[in-house]
Amino acid sequence: MARLAAGERVREVAAALDVAPSSVVKWSQRLRETGSCAPAGTGGHPPRKIASAQEAWLLERIKDPFTLRGLVVELAERGLKVDYRTVWAFVHRTGYSFKKRPNSPRNRTAPM
Repeated sequence: MARLAAGERVREVAAALDVAPSSVVKWSQRLRETGSCAPAGTGGHPPRKIASAQEAWLLERIKDPFTLRGLVVELAERGLKVDYRTVWAFVHRTGYSFKKRPNSPRNRTAPM
């Protein structure tokens, strides 16, 4: 970046460093935008959408019978727009599981 500041052209700097000119351009853009040409962080997980007050409400709510799609609608009414998969991950993380027929046999031929 010091070479660019001294007046060298992008292609000259790229040739001297044996990198593509686009890399030098991106470094200079990052320097202008952030004040540093250091690379941005990589990896990690995005923060969870269901957090704090919504999480506390949802933990109370799932004590009663529910459907995942119903919870998506209820959360949207409370101002939190999430998708089915987000709600499923939350419910799964809390240890709840869905059983279609908890007190019934697996099929019609099984003894009751």
